[in-house]
Amino acid sequence: MRDHSADGNVAAPPQALLERLKDYGQEDAFALWDELTAEERDLLVKDIESLDLSRIDRIIRCSFRSQGLPTAAIEPVPESCVSTVEERTLEERERWWKMGLKAISEGKLAVVLLSGGQGTRLGSSDPKGCFNIGLPSGKSLFQLQAERILCVQRLAAQSTNEGSGGFVPIHWYIMTSPFTDDATRKFFESHKYFGLEADQVTFFQQGTIPCVSKDGKFIMENPYKVAKSPDGNGGVYSALKSSRLLEDMATRGVRYLDCYGVDNALVRVADPTFLGYFIDKGVATAAKVVRKAYPQEKVGVFVRRGKGGPLSVVEYTELDPTLASAINQETGRLRFCWSNVCLHMFTLDFLNQVANGLEKDSIYHLAEKKIPSIHGYTMGLKLEQFIFDAFPYAPSTALYEILREEEFAPVKNANGSNFDTPDSARLLVLRLHTRWVVAAGGFLTHSVPLYATGVEISPLCSYAGENLEAICRGRTFHAPCEISF
Repeated sequence: MRDHSADGNVAAPPQALLERLKDYGQEDAFALWDELTAEERDLLVKDIESLDLSRIDRIIRCSFRSQGLPTAAIEPVPESCVSTVEERTLEERERWWKMGLKAISEGKLAVVLLSGGQGTRLGSSDPKGCFNIGLPSGKSLFQLQAERILCVQRLAAQSTNEGSGGFVPIHWYIMTSPFTDDATRKFFESHKYFGLEADQVTFFQQGTIPCVSKDGKFIMENPYKVAKSPDGNGGVYSALKSSRLLEDMATRGVRYLDCYGVDNALVRVADPTFLGYFIDKGVATAAKVVRKAYPQEKVGVFVRRGKGGPLSVVEYTELDPTLASAINQETGRLRFCWSNVCLHMFTLDFLNQVANGLEKDSIYHLAEKKIPSIHGYTMGLKLEQFIFDAFPYAPSTALYEILREEEFAPVKNANGSNFDTPDSARLLVLRLHTRWVVAAGGFLTHSVPLYATGVEISPLCSYAGENLEAICRGRTFHAPCEISF
């Protein structure tokens, strides 16, 4: 039923709101006003009022303007910025491990999990972290990560108090999106936070931003709602700031943040060695990197922007094929070989600085996508920031090489795809843990070929292969199985 004013004319949209939309060239959002019911008009007004129009206008203008602007030439990352696996000594690793555990025992590290995505490509509408990759234990990605936090807390307490019982909890900040927030909270509640204290876990939501046409106009999902999409995993910076969690971290005495993406089955959450390296180097940011497998691999790589410029990440689509294939004659490696795998460390001071810098510059990446609209699916633009957009703001960045087979088992595509599936991630976990068992003096029997199976070690038993002799030495395990206390 349409809403009519006393003189019989259709009620006009709120004048002040319409004027504000006109200021930003978005008055078309009210184009179908005359055809809406009173209830739909109310929904449209509330939807528009929920938008920070001046901020969104600034983001659209700055992002469109930055398209096609010349960027500084890229150079390879200097060798001095990278700790490679082969150059790292056992003494360094042990020193960094102890430094990291000491900082953790003093409550200086918090963990930030990027968990806004649904498992759509995995064939699930649940948050990705709920996904069970088929390990013998049946544990979800969330549970594996929670138990690694529990293990590190225990190791940190033992390293300082000789195991006298007390420990400082590692606070876990979990970024969700409007599409995953409720389901994520319920999953944690129903699993009793996987053994963590409920008050050491804080959920917060990344923002959303309107989808726009190529001329920067809002796309309407339906006549009374603007189409919106999450603002990318780089939305973590503005979300931490706007939800006042950077202040919360400071109040808790946190100085360092370990930040990672949910879809890695081997992620070493709160890795003491990486933290020790980070503190030792005295840098603002650090990233774990893996060596690019082959020139055309679809991964972003770290580069230096301009002579003596900051490190940043270049997407594989932006890297010229001749540069992608170029070899460093001294090292024999690809010149651009350090792949970004979304495993980062930041100081809290730097997070404050970058949240302000990104907001001021307001430059987002434009991704052309099919957007649900009143005309069916239409081609439009989603605006996103990425976690690695922070690096150009960093006064100093150090890279830390890791081995894929030890720390990188991505879960991105459904089983049956060629790579990064639950099956491939499960096998990476089982193979690594099998090597740990053998190194600790254990034996394996198996009724299927060993390359297709293995054992799983509960993170509550061992974080990175340590302390397994007492459980494994001289014992035989039949694969596949889970080894737990």
